[in-house]
Amino acid sequence: MAQAIDLGQLLQIIKKRLWLIMALVILASISGMIINNYVITPIYEARTQVLVNLKNSEEPYSWTQMETELQLINTYNVIMTTPLVLDQVIRQLDLSLTDKQLASKIEIKTESESKVINIIVQDEKYEKAVAIANKVAEVFQKEIRNIMDVDNITILSAATIRDQPAPVTPNKAINMSIALLIGLALGLAITFLLEAMDKTVKTEKDVEEILDLPVMGLVGVINIETKTKKLRRKPRVS
Repeated sequence: MAQAIDLGQLLQIIKKRLWLIMALVILASISGMIINNYVITPIYEARTQVLVNLKNSEEPYSWTQMETELQLINTYNVIMTTPLVLDQVIRQLDLSLTDKQLASKIEIKTESESKVINIIVQDEKYEKAVAIANKVAEVFQKEIRNIMDVDNITILSAATIRDQPAPVTPNKAINMSIALLIGLALGLAITFLLEAMDKTVKTEKDVEEILDLPVMGLVGVINIETKTKKLRRKPRVS
């Protein structure tokens, strides 16, 4: 009858093959480091903010006007990533991209009930991301006057180049943690698998578990060679 393995047995199994677990953890850590530094291409992010404001100072501000502005912002969000804007950005920055490829690098985000639009650009080159974010805002500010005959866009915060920008991906700390957990899980899985496949009988406890019978006695190990030598040296009685 199989018996449940207690915590002490589990610790003994882990201790017996601790070297294997540690080796896999170290191997996974090295692999994670190599992937972080040499396999995954770092991606940088730049952000420009623009403000939309239709308020006419000569008229009282109302909830209806605010709702109109918020609905208009959704329209602006769509216009920012259309070929009308992006083709001009590509031409002015001399980018080797199509408008669809450029659009895939841009995310337009607006906080709930806010008139501030965030233009977020991600690219492998930080300076390029900054240039695109600012140029999209600049071109949109100019074109919206022609499209909708309004002048209600103000650039609040332009993207700036920092001395030591940090990439948004990969997140090296998270990737290393995942690699460590994978190494540890793999080490434990292999350890318990090897233990389950080991059918050799090593102790009297193994005999009891396999046969489900109590051990009545033990036979010690007899060194035949040593015993023979002792018998030869023993004097004979005549």
